[in-house]
Amino acid sequence: MTGGPRSPPAPIGGRIPTVKRITLLALLVLASACGSGNGGLAIAPAANAPTSSPLPAPSSATPAAGTLALIGDIGAVHDPAILKDGATYYLFTTGNAGNEGGLLALRTSTDLRDWTLRGPSYLSLPAWSKSAVPGATGMWAPDISKVNGQYRLYYSISTFGTNRSAIGLATATKIDPNAPAANWVDQGPVIRSQTSDNFNAIDPMTFTDASGNDWMVFGSYWSGIKLIRLDPITGLRLAGDPAPHALAERPAPDAVEGPYIIRHGSYYYLFVSFDACCQGVKSSYYTVVGRSSAPDGPYVDRDGRAMLQGGGTVVLTNGRGDGSRFIGRGGVAVLQQADGDFIVYHAYDTQRNGIPTLQIQRLGWTTDGWPVAQ
Repeated sequence: MTGGPRSPPAPIGGRIPTVKRITLLALLVLASACGSGNGGLAIAPAANAPTSSPLPAPSSATPAAGTLALIGDIGAVHDPAILKDGATYYLFTTGNAGNEGGLLALRTSTDLRDWTLRGPSYLSLPAWSKSAVPGATGMWAPDISKVNGQYRLYYSISTFGTNRSAIGLATATKIDPNAPAANWVDQGPVIRSQTSDNFNAIDPMTFTDASGNDWMVFGSYWSGIKLIRLDPITGLRLAGDPAPHALAERPAPDAVEGPYIIRHGSYYYLFVSFDACCQGVKSSYYTVVGRSSAPDGPYVDRDGRAMLQGGGTVVLTNGRGDGSRFIGRGGVAVLQQADGDFIVYHAYDTQRNGIPTLQIQRLGWTTDGWPVAQ
């Protein structure tokens, strides 16, 4: 393929380029954690999905073509969010209380290949979430960044099949792999959605544009992917920010969620997951991308189709049609570093009852500036 890796843009305002978006969830719990609905239409778990895995989480797995050979604690990973700080990679994932890894499980690595599960970042749900989202039991689809020496961990609170949801923020001056929950201070909600809203406040990702403005992109099902401005000092929503701005949508009942935006060259690239996750080996997830010259769009795919009209150029196929062991490739983050770019995601292991498994793959670029998973 043409094109090649590149150095990341210089950090703006002290922000380190980050990677977004699982801790072990039984597949039935995963269905509640990752699925949403469109106008109340919920995604049900696969009919034969077990309520718990009869097999241990894999410590290694034969990678799909083009992916890194990973070892260690790479099983039961969903919606990985990744940050490299110094010599350490930090990976945060979706989790429910009582599941392996717990709430927003932390994994670490020094080489991007060998991963160690460290434990939960939260010991219980934040107090505010109990009234904001009654019945919630998990913290989903995190995003991790470092801004002016402060770590910012964003997360989702929701329940299956409803858009009564919220995105929260925790901050810390230190991440301690030996005590992952020790230093986080919860800052409360950034944005909420109610059943009367046409959007779903989950799946956050934050980025800084070329002018130094901070943004959050988020969304799942309903009217799709939205964008809001953030206060660079607090990391919360910017005072006076208008209604969320629409970036991508698909006609019902087709699904779009899990957004991730990076800046490469003169464009912003919006990666999203299409179709259904969280159904184990029956998951139909795959990943597409569009680009824009401005952070707030409009985003179009390689054929010029607007992402607000369902457009998107495929970056990661579902995998079912090519005989891959790992299918349902989505929940992506993109790691930009000097030795090249990587796309980080989860996929379901067909040889292990559909356990969601960490995958990391090099991301190249065509001569006309489109990302290609290598």
